[in-house]
Amino acid sequence: MATQGPLLFCSLVLVLSFAHCHGAKPSAIFSRRSFPPGFVFGAASSAYQYEGAAHEGGKGLSIWDTFTEKHPEKISDGSTGNVAIDFYHKYKEDIKLLKFIGMDAMRFSISWSRVLPSGRVSGGVNKEGVKFYNNVINELLANGLKPFVTLFHWDLPQALEDEYGGFLSRKIVDDYRDYVDFCFKQFGDRVKHWITLNEPYVFNYYGYSTGTYAPGRCSNYSGTCASGNSATEPYIVAHNLLLSHAAGVKLYKEKYQVFRASRRALDFMLGWYLHPITYGDYPMNMRSLVGHRLPKFSPLESEMLKGSIDFLGINYYTSYYATTSTSAVNMMELSWSVDGRLNLTRMATANNASVPVKEDLNDTLRTTFHRGHLYYLSKAIKEGVNVKGYFVWSFLDDFEWDSGFTFRFGLGYVDYKNGLKRYLKHSAYWFKKFLHK
Repeated sequence: MATQGPLLFCSLVLVLSFAHCHGAKPSAIFSRRSFPPGFVFGAASSAYQYEGAAHEGGKGLSIWDTFTEKHPEKISDGSTGNVAIDFYHKYKEDIKLLKFIGMDAMRFSISWSRVLPSGRVSGGVNKEGVKFYNNVINELLANGLKPFVTLFHWDLPQALEDEYGGFLSRKIVDDYRDYVDFCFKQFGDRVKHWITLNEPYVFNYYGYSTGTYAPGRCSNYSGTCASGNSATEPYIVAHNLLLSHAAGVKLYKEKYQVFRASRRALDFMLGWYLHPITYGDYPMNMRSLVGHRLPKFSPLESEMLKGSIDFLGINYYTSYYATTSTSAVNMMELSWSVDGRLNLTRMATANNASVPVKEDLNDTLRTTFHRGHLYYLSKAIKEGVNVKGYFVWSFLDDFEWDSGFTFRFGLGYVDYKNGLKRYLKHSAYWFKKFLHK
């Protein structure tokens, strides 16, 4: 998918009339083919809601770990995300399910405190955490799924909250920039789509105005918060969220977008031949960008290629310079060109409805919800609205913040009483049929 930029400010939630969508009656042939080529269909998740393993693998505490432990009364069922739905141990199984449905991508978030327990690189890198996200990314790519990575989905390291109040301090901007710099370095060779902040308004409003989300701050007149100021703190937090977002984007554009351009140029010239004879396969850049057009080596061919070089001779004549372009390269010299793109590319990164548990496996209401939204979305695209993708919230049932496990948004049912076993719902099978190529 071509986008005007790899960074999205936040998760865009479509706010449409449910009753209107419920009454939508798209034709029987309504399917993936009703959308433009390259349109991305995916499902979304977040670290605290999915991973579990809160005290495993060297992870540091996040504000949500602390909040749910200290204030079970603020969670509908008194639960925590300590285990969540155990994506940390079940990611391979879950990714295969997502591939079975026919999705193109998975949106997931990186737990800041899992990779940097103290919140800073200087405080030590958790290699187990980095390995976990490398494994998730590699597993997605191996199954033909694009990783869309959210850098901050509300689970701030508790260490930074304790030290200076997290997003209440201007210091967070520098620490956020260093954290995303670390992520770009570690994962940017394979991740091409980054989301800086998930729903900053929700994080701010419920965390600092009502106090019902971590870090649980609000004015004491409500009687539910030990500290905070609902009249002033939300404005400070919003300000620092905006500055953090801008700092991350500036860093990426100045340091990594140029690198990506040169890396792609090298991979499509030298790497095309050198990577296979060194590692037995084409560069990941080529695999992700060229896709099915690139032939595959058999295991025997791959082994034959590996190390099949004793020396490399380079004929040097001149230099080539590379820069990032958001449009396809045109090798023809034309005296005119038209760029009909809008200035803003939209990505619907989370959309869904919760239904009663007793109806959940046969969730025809959720199916109707998505079918209606997709129908009107396809009409909007045909009328010129620049939307590039649609991500379902959520891929699986999960821990839903202050609602705990009482709401089920997933395409997949998670049996919380039977080893977190997964079952695909009616809506998942509808998507499988809808997405069939």
